[in-house]
Amino acid sequence: MKWEVVKDKMSGELTNAEIMEKYGIKNVSQIKTWMKWYRDGDYYRFNQPIGKQYSYGHGPDAKSDDEKKDTQITHLKQENEILKKVFGDRKGVEKEIVLQIVEKFRGKYTVSAILSALKVPRATYYRWASSLSFELSKKEEAIISLCRETKYRYGHRKIRKLLKRKYSIKLNRNTVQRIMQQHHLQCRVKPKRKWKSQGESVIIAPNLLQREFCAARPNQKWVTDITYIQYGASTLYLSTIMDLYNNEIVAYKLYEHQQIPLVIDTLKEALESCEHPEGIMIHSDQGSVYTSFAFQELVKENNLVSSMSRRGNCWDNAVIESFHSNLKSEEFQYVKFNSIAMDKVREHVDDYIKYYNKERIQEKLGYHSPIEFREMAA
Repeated sequence: MKWEVVKDKMSGELTNAEIMEKYGIKNVSQIKTWMKWYRDGDYYRFNQPIGKQYSYGHGPDAKSDDEKKDTQITHLKQENEILKKVFGDRKGVEKEIVLQIVEKFRGKYTVSAILSALKVPRATYYRWASSLSFELSKKEEAIISLCRETKYRYGHRKIRKLLKRKYSIKLNRNTVQRIMQQHHLQCRVKPKRKWKSQGESVIIAPNLLQREFCAARPNQKWVTDITYIQYGASTLYLSTIMDLYNNEIVAYKLYEHQQIPLVIDTLKEALESCEHPEGIMIHSDQGSVYTSFAFQELVKENNLVSSMSRRGNCWDNAVIESFHSNLKSEEFQYVKFNSIAMDKVREHVDDYIKYYNKERIQEKLGYHSPIEFREMAA
């Protein structure tokens, strides 16, 4: 029975619990003890009675020479059969066992070292690995589907929330991250960029926002900025205004220049779309277009309060900076610079801002989109 247990254990076809039930074993430590004998080469122990174990050559010797030879032949046949399960006849379970062994130990040893110990050629292993089809679990299928639907823009935290909301599957975020890594579904990391001076200022407002990027109600705090879009035949400049209550883009303009009319038109559109609210704090950097008399006069005429980041400190306007970075890394991640028509660039920007406002979930908003959050709070 001991050799049969070892054979079943080595085959990998049965769990410890199934082996214990099959042979009536009461404690799993018994299986571990027999496996240790087998790994240490103490094969003589398999022929000793249950109970006290003796050193080799010192145990009870009640069998005749012929019986000993028959027993030895039987043991050798059983051992040979076990070894064939792993690296013997190149058939059946061997492929699966080798792949399982490599997968189990590849974190500790190199694949080459494992294959050398198993006496399996590297080419054979990689052929088996590429030809073996693994059936995806429901959670893997759901994660892959969500990543495709979101165009691979989300990291594991947001995918985990969507997994629970859409599929009622609750997983640890580390599990979601591991599955995404296994299937190469990691989102793109945004590149860092250096700050560049925007020229001399004219009117500088104090930093009233003080990085308080939360608002208690709509139209309380707005942030604005300009970014360049370099994917068409020439550079375009995108000016946006965001409401910090739900991070919604309330207005944007895309021009071929970054002169004062760009920011003035953006602010006018925001005021019109929100029915000309008063008392809003509008925060920007110290770019020359924002410190201009024309822009500051428009702010004053509409009873708004101007706030500006400190010189050269992009973190003071981090939310709108992050939005522009997301737009480029998510919507233009597969687009080369100066590679598409200008109308296509505008179409990309329009599509992304619609998607951002209506569909893109945010942790700050309880994993809802800006418009969903606004409608829920109304």
